[in-house]
Amino acid sequence: MSDRIPLRRKATALIASTAGLLLAASCGTTDPVAGPDPAERESQLDEQCQGAVIPELPELEPVSEGSGTATVATEFGDVEVPVAPQAALGMYTTDIDILIWLRYPLASSQPIRGDAGYQTFPCFFPQDALAEVSTFANYPEYDYESLLMAEPDFILNGLGYDPDVVERLPDIAPTYSVNAYDGQPWLTHFEQTAEALGRTQYFQEWKAIYDARVAEISAQIADPASITVAPVGYWEDQFQTGCYSGVECQVFEDLGLTIAPTSLKNDREGEALSGEQIGTLSDLDYAFMIRGLGADEEAQFQQLLAEAAENPLWAQLDFVEQDGIVGYEMEMTFGSPSGQLAFLEVVAEALIG
Repeated sequence: MSDRIPLRRKATALIASTAGLLLAASCGTTDPVAGPDPAERESQLDEQCQGAVIPELPELEPVSEGSGTATVATEFGDVEVPVAPQAALGMYTTDIDILIWLRYPLASSQPIRGDAGYQTFPCFFPQDALAEVSTFANYPEYDYESLLMAEPDFILNGLGYDPDVVERLPDIAPTYSVNAYDGQPWLTHFEQTAEALGRTQYFQEWKAIYDARVAEISAQIADPASITVAPVGYWEDQFQTGCYSGVECQVFEDLGLTIAPTSLKNDREGEALSGEQIGTLSDLDYAFMIRGLGADEEAQFQQLLAEAAENPLWAQLDFVEQDGIVGYEMEMTFGSPSGQLAFLEVVAEALIG
């Protein structure tokens, strides 16, 4: 078992308690349909994405060139994958985002989370590429029947920490599996996946977009090193810092911000802080906290903050008094191209408006 699995579960626990959500196995089997009703999808997006920070994204037209198959090495052995699949599927939502940025044509049905307020894909994903794609819940429980009914000809699976998933998916379609939560930054896996699948140029295109936006934002921050930041969570009367997938700390570093030392402990896993230890965050200017989606989740998030404020040490921290708590969408923290761009915009909006 990798060192990353407990960390992913910890991040999920943080999400659940921060937003007051229960990660129940409520997905079941949902029959995919040919395509979403446009009006219904727009309504879902409007409801889910109220107040969301959404980055400007380019048009990402799918590219399907070549024929035949290629042998690709993975940590689970060599696999034969089609060179130009016509209906690619992502096992998890971050995999779907990676497929879009690597310009794969998508299968007409794709999985989404079955919890945490999601009705459709995350708001910051490239919605044009998903306009004709129907959905089914596939997390935290897996729906293999709907995966089969989506009729993919290629699967990208980032949940390689689960041996059952790695074993079963090739029975549905040729699968490239990777443990995207093994402790390495998600960006490393993105680059390695693009290289393995012969699509490095599209990774480089994303990196150029990201680097250019970082430069634009950095130019508007007078003295980034003077600003101290950290991801912060709170559950079961305990505070937590840490950069779970590398998204937050990578953005902070790229902008030249100072990361609170507590977030960098244990190889960025961070540190759990008791109520008496919360004073170690006294130097923070901004605390970035995961929150759920929708009005109910926002009310629960505010209730959670009120409970945290019952600790006088928390209530007296400068970033609490100065309205330096910044919420961001949970899916950003698991790492994907659009997710990192979106978190960059969250930071920019907090620091420069």
